[in-house]
Amino acid sequence: MEGLSLAMGHAARCGDVPNAVRTQVASRVGVTRMSLLDALALGPAVWDAVLARAKLPSPFMSWAWHRAWADSAPAAEVAASEVLVLRGAGGAVQALLPVLLRRIPFHRVPVTALTWAIGDLGCPDHLDMLAEPGADVEALVPVLEDMPWHLLILSNLAPNAATARRLCEAIAGRGYAVRRQALFACPYVELCDDWEGYLATLTRTRRQTLRRKERNLQRHHCMTIVDYEGDRLAEGWSRLVAMHERRWEVGGGGAFQDLSLRRLHQRFAAELAARQQLWLTTLELDGETAAAWYGFALRDTVYFYQSGRDPRWDRESVGLVLMAAMIRRAIERGYRRLDLLRGEDGYKRLWTDAQRFTEEIAVFRPGWRGRSLRALDAAAELRARLRSRSGWGGTVGEPKEA
Repeated sequence: MEGLSLAMGHAARCGDVPNAVRTQVASRVGVTRMSLLDALALGPAVWDAVLARAKLPSPFMSWAWHRAWADSAPAAEVAASEVLVLRGAGGAVQALLPVLLRRIPFHRVPVTALTWAIGDLGCPDHLDMLAEPGADVEALVPVLEDMPWHLLILSNLAPNAATARRLCEAIAGRGYAVRRQALFACPYVELCDDWEGYLATLTRTRRQTLRRKERNLQRHHCMTIVDYEGDRLAEGWSRLVAMHERRWEVGGGGAFQDLSLRRLHQRFAAELAARQQLWLTTLELDGETAAAWYGFALRDTVYFYQSGRDPRWDRESVGLVLMAAMIRRAIERGYRRLDLLRGEDGYKRLWTDAQRFTEEIAVFRPGWRGRSLRALDAAAELRARLRSRSGWGGTVGEPKEA
């Protein structure tokens, strides 16, 4: 697909920064405020070096995700996005904070908010400020104070996003009010050392079902698992989208109906494939695609993002069989966790009972405007607690489709 080749072209071009510019940028120490596009032009190696040392890395904090977002989001949002770059001795980058001033409704009141540049497009989870351990993130506070926001919102944080918390605590020390709240449940599977060990964590009925479904497919069909990379990447992506849309064609919907989201993931998948971090796989029966699985890996974790299946094979449980195959592969390759990401979908509970919650931190400026926003927020919190006690409250947000 054209989008895939474009993404690969961007990856190559963004490493080409003139030597004179490199020397000028590298000589700076402290905080530099630059456009997101200029920060991306520093190249993936700069971002990846910080990500490699971060305590809580997430694929959604990477250069690859921000590059894909910049290629997919509205041009005005990309142009308005900025990155606060923190450099230490010698000019080495120690932290990057990509942000965007947005006009948002906050409890139905329009407000100028400073948020992650990438927003919530694609449902990025487990975020933290991209920084090396021990980076002087407090140095960012004066620069943040000079920006014209009434509300600072860092959403979709990892449950122990220590760097983001440290930044917000430093801001709070200057008289700002800070609120934290839980957002989305993210189920995950702690992987054992072997497949049989993992199966032993499931119920007997569940184990028997998995084995029976796999045996039946192998007995009655030519079943193959196909991975897509290199010159087959576009083919694999097309099959994933087709399976996902076929799964949701009754009643409409499906995540890839959003063209911005589709473009974002086409480009992201291309970057991941170049780094050998992409997991794009189909289950084939008698030469036809029956199910597809899309995810990616970072350090010791495989992240499951999206899937699809042909409803004609629902009785054979092709989605279940493919998921089992991917869990088994993750175990055999030595990964320690399969992260199912946002959403408490019922099918995820078939594989695990473990989950963690993402978090949001909101920071309110001092003064009457900040106090009024905090009062609105406190009133909303009280209403939510009352609804919860009465038993008719809803979920915090909508999960990704699977």
